[in-house]
Amino acid sequence: MKTAIKRSIRTTKFATKQDNPNKWLLVDADGKILGRLASEVAKCIRGKNTPKYTPNADIGDWVIVINADKIKVTGRRSELKEYLTHSLYPGGQKVHTFKELMEKKPEKVIRLAVKRMLPKTRLGAKLIHKLKVYRGTEHPHTAQKPEIINF
Repeated sequence: MKTAIKRSIRTTKFATKQDNPNKWLLVDADGKILGRLASEVAKCIRGKNTPKYTPNADIGDWVIVINADKIKVTGRRSELKEYLTHSLYPGGQKVHTFKELMEKKPEKVIRLAVKRMLPKTRLGAKLIHKLKVYRGTEHPHTAQKPEIINF
């Protein structure tokens, strides 16, 4: 009679959307450096700050960024940084400087910085909707009871 060999089966647990508690985090951008803030926000949106991180699943948290107009950049970047857009028509390229965007739409500066740190896939397109950026200190998400995070 053959004896059965007892094997230990190791399985990898993959997180699913149902495993995500969907926390809301509040970040104050007052006096923060743009790139450092954007990388930390991207980690939270992606879910890399949790032990259940799965690369192909949406298990990150919702992030609210306030005081977007008070963000800082280092060195001469405020004068030299440019944002390019193109309408896909001949001669349709437009160039906006960092100073112009900070005067008109400071929310767009943070949104673009975070978006460019997320994956360039369908998952990244879905994750960017978890970012809410506001110019001042007021935001309409008090019902979600966001936790205040300091980076």
